[in-house]
Order: sequence, then C-alpha cells, then structure tokens
Amino acid sequence: MSSDAASQLDAIRQGYAFEGPHIVLGAAVDGGEVVPDAVVRLPLGQMNRHGLVAGATGTGKTVTLQLMAEQLSAAGVPVFLADVKGDLSGLATPSPGNDKITSRMSGLGQEWVPTGYPVEFLSLGGHGTGVPVRATVTAFGPVLLSKVLGLNDTQESSLGLVFHYADKRGLPLLDLKDLRAVIQHLVSDEGQEDLKGLGGLSRSTAGVILRQLITFADQGAEDFFGEPEFDAADLIRTTEDGRGVITCLELPAVRDKPVLFSTFLMWLLAELFQDLPEVGDPDKPKLVFFFDEAHLLFRDASKAFLTAVEQAVRLIRSKGVGVFFVTQTPKDVPEGVLAQLGNRVQHALRAFTPEDAKALKATVSTYPTSGYDLAQVLTQLGTGEAVVTVLSERGAPTPVAWTMLRAPQSLMGASEASLVEAAVASSTLRPKYAELLDRDSAYERLTARLDQPEESAAAGPTDAELERAARDGAWPEPAKEPAPRRAEPEEESLLEKVVESPAFRSMLRSAGTVIGREITRSIFGTAKRRR
Repeated sequence: MSSDAASQLDAIRQGYAFEGPHIVLGAAVDGGEVVPDAVVRLPLGQMNRHGLVAGATGTGKTVTLQLMAEQLSAAGVPVFLADVKGDLSGLATPSPGNDKITSRMSGLGQEWVPTGYPVEFLSLGGHGTGVPVRATVTAFGPVLLSKVLGLNDTQESSLGLVFHYADKRGLPLLDLKDLRAVIQHLVSDEGQEDLKGLGGLSRSTAGVILRQLITFADQGAEDFFGEPEFDAADLIRTTEDGRGVITCLELPAVRDKPVLFSTFLMWLLAELFQDLPEVGDPDKPKLVFFFDEAHLLFRDASKAFLTAVEQAVRLIRSKGVGVFFVTQTPKDVPEGVLAQLGNRVQHALRAFTPEDAKALKATVSTYPTSGYDLAQVLTQLGTGEAVVTVLSERGAPTPVAWTMLRAPQSLMGASEASLVEAAVASSTLRPKYAELLDRDSAYERLTARLDQPEESAAAGPTDAELERAARDGAWPEPAKEPAPRRAEPEEESLLEKVVESPAFRSMLRSAGTVIGREITRSIFGTAKRRR
C-alpha cells in the first residue's frame, strides 16, 4: 500500500467515524480489496441537507436506494420513493440471501440479517397495484400543470390567469373538465368582460391549452386529477414498533408518462413544503424523499419552474425533509439545485462519446480534492461500488471514499404479487382514498346543472362542445346564469357545502362577515392546504 493510499484510508476512517445516529453505506476499497475497518457512514442529522445518487444504467442506483430506505425505516424515519421499474416492492420481503451476498457481507465484516420492512403501496389514479392517489387541478396549480402540458412561457402565463380567475370567483377546479369549462367561459363575451383590466385571454392561446388538455385526457390523465385529494402528511407515519413506513409509489403502469409522474412527485414535495412546520436541525429527518428519474423533471422546464424547484429544495430542509435526487449524471440537475445536495453517492459513469467525457469531467469537478484519480476511478467502478462524500456531523464534506456498498437485507427485486395485493387490501389509507368522488365544482356551476338537471342542455357547453371548440375555434355563446334558488332551511347552503368539502383544500379567507374567495398559492402556484 502506497503512502498516499494509506493517508487516504486514514482520512476515511477519521472522516466517517460519527458518534450520533447514522446509516452504514459500506466500507472503503483500496487496490480492489475491501478495508472492513474503514466504514463509510452517513449521519441521519445531515440527511435533510439533501443528496444525489447518480450513475449510468445498471450500476446499482436502485439497490443503493433500497439499502438506504431500509436503514432509514429501521431508524424510525419515514421514506417516500417512486418505483419506476417495479422492483422496489421487494422492500416488503426479507431477502432469501445467496452466495454473492454472503461473500460481499463477509468481506465488509458487517452484520446482515434478512428483513422485510413496512411498505405502503400507492398508485397514480389507480393505474397499477396500490392505493390510488390523486390531486385536484386547483391544488396542482398552473406552474406544475404547464410543465406537464409542455406549454411555453406565454401559455403558462395565460394558464395562470385562468387559475387566478377561478380562485377569485370561488370555482373549484377539481378535475380536467372543470378547467376546460373555465377556459371556454373566459373566451366567451361574458368571460372576456370579466377579465377586463387583467389583460384578457386570447382565443388562440386558449385553443392551444384546450387542445393540450384534450390530448392529455386522452392519454388517461383524467384518472390522476380529482377527489379525494392525497394528503402528503400521510407520507409521514411510523409503525407501532417505531419503524418508519416506506411509501412506495408504484409507477410501472405509467412509465410511458414520465413527465406526468415526475411532476406529480414535485407536487407532493410542494405539498410537504407548504404543510410542515419549521423544525430547524433535528437529530434525524422527519421524512426522506427519493426523487427517481430526476432528469425527467428538469428536461425542457421553464425558468419559473426551475426557480420554484430550487427555492423549494433550499427551504424544505428547515421542515426536516431530506430530498435525494436519483439520475444518471450530476449535469442532469440544474446548478442551483445541485449546489444544495451535500451528500453524494456516485456510481460508475461511462465515457464512450465526447458528450460522456464532458459529463465525466463535470462530475469530477463537483467532488472535493482527494488522493484518487476520480476521472479514472469513476469509469472503473464495479456494480455495487460508488464514490461517496457526505456532510459530517459538523456540516463539512467528508473525504472522498471509493466504497463497496452493503447488500440490502430485503429482496432485490419485486415482491410476490399476492403480498403486494394483500398489503394494499389491508392498508389503513384505502378507505380514505379508494373511492373516486365527483362533487360540485366549476363545470357544474358554469353549466348550471346544480339542482337543475332539466336545464343542463341550455345552461352551458358539454364536453363534446368544448372539444369541438378547441379543434375548430368556434366558441359557443355562453348561457345566462340562472337565478339562484333559495336553499331549504334544513339544507346547507351551496357556499357551506364548498367550504366544508374536504375536496376544497384551501380555506376561504374571511373579511368581516364576507368570506373571501381568493386561494393562497405557494411558490409553485399550488393551492395551500389549511388545517
């Protein structure tokens, strides 16, 4: 062993010798051999300083997520992760073990016990096996929806105007048909009059947005928006024995809609940002959120969207939430976000093309100076090996460590379908979210169908009329709003129904005896939930 290598190992031993609670990633490698006493750890108290797990396809990123998630759960920290390929459901099943695992753990000199962990399975809109999760259009907001629809800056601004109008007029946008109805109304003569002083909404822009919404709905997105809306607080749960619940969003059924599910993950993060109280620097995070396929979130994103993501990541740390982005190379993540990711686990990179070589050089530049030739090491790493640097207990970067990672104690691969189905059937969240609701909202109000089904045809446009209008640019004249009917004494008023509905997530601000209509929105334009 050279003096430089010995010096690097001594630095690793000292740099990763934490006294407080931590998880174990593995042990250092020197000359191709594992050094068991040079244990590589990650302090729990620094996991809300965020992180990055990167590497080429097939280098072990998913397994790294798994071993981190199971140790966090054992430490009482709830975890959220997206299961894009369908193989993280194995967290619920103890590993059967094999010769490779035995050899690896023997070389590491670390204890290994097959263990299954508490896993909650969710699915987007019921697509796939899991408790269905949905968001209302009102809560999703214009910035995130623009990202999903692929709108340009002008169209995003116009969509923001539509949400502003709906918020001010107390028109809940619960699903996509509500949004289509409001847009159609705003390009009518009556709607244009309502928008005087706000700049108006051009029919050409409205047509583009409506066509995108129709295409979006045809792709199955109708199922993702509606009620009951998922409460992000349900991600933060522990079991009776103190283990953190691992919430696994099953995505194999929507793999062909990557922009939708990546943006939906950002909505969940925005919900947590809005709802959670400030906690400062806790001994361990309240939740660790793994953001898989992160490059999909940032691809073709608007400046406003990227600014909002950067701000959310920067501020959510004080809420006790750690965010780990998972992608192929650090350059997939914008600089403003990357600068906030203090914990790095970098798997192998390939340098087959000039673009690959450029990405490799950029990756090396983001690591502290070390005794390694990182440009060489990063192309030589084997599966299950990584270059690691994390934040120490005092917040300083640890020495760079070529690391042999632990093997997960749960099954590497998918759990049996019967086990997943049984977990979903017995879930405590299932009664809360399983049944799709269709309450009074913008569509019903604008078409005057509420309490007057016999006049629905004359009251406003149907879905088919809206689609024809989007395609042909022929906007039907709006129907006059019928006179309001006096509510029976024993019935709740319409306003009371809206205010008390669990679907209408924003509290209407009061001003004297008049209830305010405007919804308070966050940095993403998402509607703030008030408890």
